[in-house]
Amino acid sequence: MKVLVIGGGGREHALAWKLAQSKDAEQVFVAPGNAGTAREPGTRNVAIAATDTDALLDFAKSEGIDLTVVGPEDPLAGGLVDRFEAEGCRVLGPRKEAARLESSKGFSKDFMAHYGIPTARYERFTDFDQARRYLAGQAAPIVVKADGLAAGKGVVVATSIAEAEQAASAMLQEAQFKEAGRAIVIEEFLEGREASFICLVDGTDVVPLATSQDHKARDEGNCGPNTGGMGAYSPTPLITPELHRRVLEEVIHPTVRGLASEGTRYRGFLYAGLMLDSEGNPKVLEYNCRFGDPETQPILFRLDSDLLDHCLAATEGRLSESVPEWDARPALGVVLAIRDYPGSYPKGIPIAGLDEVEEEAGVKVFHAGTTADNGQVVTNGGRVLCVCAKEETLALAKERAYQATDKIRFEGKFCRRDIGAAVLASGEGD
Repeated sequence: MKVLVIGGGGREHALAWKLAQSKDAEQVFVAPGNAGTAREPGTRNVAIAATDTDALLDFAKSEGIDLTVVGPEDPLAGGLVDRFEAEGCRVLGPRKEAARLESSKGFSKDFMAHYGIPTARYERFTDFDQARRYLAGQAAPIVVKADGLAAGKGVVVATSIAEAEQAASAMLQEAQFKEAGRAIVIEEFLEGREASFICLVDGTDVVPLATSQDHKARDEGNCGPNTGGMGAYSPTPLITPELHRRVLEEVIHPTVRGLASEGTRYRGFLYAGLMLDSEGNPKVLEYNCRFGDPETQPILFRLDSDLLDHCLAATEGRLSESVPEWDARPALGVVLAIRDYPGSYPKGIPIAGLDEVEEEAGVKVFHAGTTADNGQVVTNGGRVLCVCAKEETLALAKERAYQATDKIRFEGKFCRRDIGAAVLASGEGD
């Protein structure tokens, strides 16, 4: 089979790498891909942007692609799946209407409120003066979110009302996030511990994937600005068997059923970012309508079964027959970023040490913001690489991953040194 993966980040590298391992995969194309996907056996980059739906559709039809897997959120929000399906092309991902769970924070909050899915209290605003008056009656910390897609940067956890007003002004008055910030959501700050719950959905049936925990803040101790994710590990002990059952019953199934009741079928990866309070009760922080990044990397590093078969089962409505198999060993991934991320940053910085690390057993480097310049791998984004290690315990996986990150060199390299540290300190990790 010929497979097309749309996107060029670390998630798409992991997807392409795993799909290419299938016995049924003849060739995996990645559009546009990165320097990592260009180096993988069985994969080939295609110079088409992830948002160029017309060109992607033409390529899929001319090349005879059997399955397209959509990685990032923008093509989903733009209706790529609708276009592919209308042309008879098999594609894995939710349609535009269903993807509003991610593309509109306001829609997702209203949806959760309507169907009784646990989440933080909130209000929606398009007018700054109204937002400011509302904030005057609130207490900090408080969260301000751009309604639309902002590449993981449209969330501000304000530690004072003045900071919250500033964030609201930047979004509504100064158009910091352009169209994405024309409306905002202001919601209560939830305390607790975060976990990621990712499933594969075929419209009716749901197959949970391995649990994981992301680290969103840029700096150690969960400080600094919000990012797309600075590292993750899988599985997480925070999701106990009982909590696993509750999340399915209280969050995932009501989401899929709620959309279906409105005439919207959900098919693809569904991600619920959760906050667990001191008693272990879950509330939804956000939905993603695709695999998370960087959670995808350690999760797929642990997948022992055939990802292509699982994806095909989801498109054919037979997920109940497709049960993933997992390596029992935990995996941990550390994101290597440019120091100024998530602000502005330079590109084209040479990266050294990749060959040495990639030869190590139990270690895998997934590329995110990279490209090739005359055969040299260089930086091409804020989050550059995700270095994953798999070991018998989470503590050993963490140690191994950081040993590998230290062998990779580029100017301005930055990473959090505490991925997985909190759960290990609590004694729950091993």
